[in-house]
Amino acid sequence: MGARRGSSLPGMMPPTSQPPEPSGPPSAATPPAPEPPPGPWRPPWARSGRSGRSARSGLPVQVALAAAVVQVVGSGVAARHQGGRVPLDVFGYVLLLLGPALLALFGRRPVAAVAGTSVVTAGYLAAGYPYGPVFLSWVIACCFAIGCGHRRAAWAGVAGVYLVHVLTTFVLPDSWQHAAPTRFVWQAELGLLAWLLLVLAVAELIRFRRERIAAHRAYRQQLEQRRANEERLKMARELHDILAHSLSLINIQAGVALALLDRRPEEARTALVTIKSTSKEALGEVRQVLATLRGPDAAPRGPAPGLARLDELTEQADRVGLAVEVHEDGERRPLSATVDLTAFRIVQEALTNVIRHSVAREAVVVLDWRDGAVLVVLVEDPGPAVVGDAGGSGSGLVGMRERASAFGGTITAGPLPDGGFRVRAELPTPKAESD
Repeated sequence: MGARRGSSLPGMMPPTSQPPEPSGPPSAATPPAPEPPPGPWRPPWARSGRSGRSARSGLPVQVALAAAVVQVVGSGVAARHQGGRVPLDVFGYVLLLLGPALLALFGRRPVAAVAGTSVVTAGYLAAGYPYGPVFLSWVIACCFAIGCGHRRAAWAGVAGVYLVHVLTTFVLPDSWQHAAPTRFVWQAELGLLAWLLLVLAVAELIRFRRERIAAHRAYRQQLEQRRANEERLKMARELHDILAHSLSLINIQAGVALALLDRRPEEARTALVTIKSTSKEALGEVRQVLATLRGPDAAPRGPAPGLARLDELTEQADRVGLAVEVHEDGERRPLSATVDLTAFRIVQEALTNVIRHSVAREAVVVLDWRDGAVLVVLVEDPGPAVVGDAGGSGSGLVGMRERASAFGGTITAGPLPDGGFRVRAELPTPKAESD
């Protein structure tokens, strides 16, 4: 079959299994999560994470006070140049102050605030008071309502106020109007409509942007959750491979030690030494996998497992009486960390299954390098299978398939006609891949 590399086999890898890091090179278990798109630009004053807070908790008091000052002062100045309108009186000033006061309701009752400011503005226009910044509180309420999602209330308020303006200015008889009749000028009305639509369009753009920011934030949360789930899955697979292999060796050696403890204590001592070294290696690997929980900056305790450490695996298998032959066809070439770890774990899991589920005391591992784009890993034992329940969770083959399929590889496993068992993996090894 090729050049023999050794005749002792599977075992557990030393305490050096490198845990997959969330932000480092992709592990063999799962593909890396896609990078999220860059977030939408926000002005510096909105980058503190408070976007939309005013819409949820109500408009700031400063906004209402500023609107009140602008409406009262601005309307007083405007009244001096509009002789045909009704002079401002106490009721007029009450309306000018009532609109900003209603903005305080926006946090709890946004629709009521829009309706209230619309009624106040419409009442001001119907009373014939001078035009001016009376529209300010109404426009603020409508714009914020659109930004909060109450678009129907805002557009209904705009339509209602404009309808009152048209009725009181151009439709009602002159005897019903408080102010001097106004001649219809389509340029002025077109400008007013354009101004209203421009303001509302800006409000719609702000709403769209806020929804986009919220959607982007939700996407990032989902992506972070997906990464966390993938890391948990990677860790579970690593722990399964480490513990299943190590505990199988420990179980066998513990049985040998119990059988020889009274008759041949020296041989029992050898089995106990093997148990100690195997458990020490397993603890080291478990610590290294769990170090991922401390953060991506935790330094690895040793080199990552890979095919270069196949001899250590076969030496451990030899301690429990499983003789393993390793053959390689073709010239070995460098592999990415992902493929190297996957190949090592597949051999480890396959040999663990031989130890646990077969009465065979020998196995063969073949590494076929002849295809420059694919590494073929073959593990066979002559069988037969153990009669009865050999223990285990039954997820070993599933885990191997998941590891291989994570980057396009395949796994086939099944019994041989003569009673043995074969595991065959094809792992893509593109030349450009490196970690």
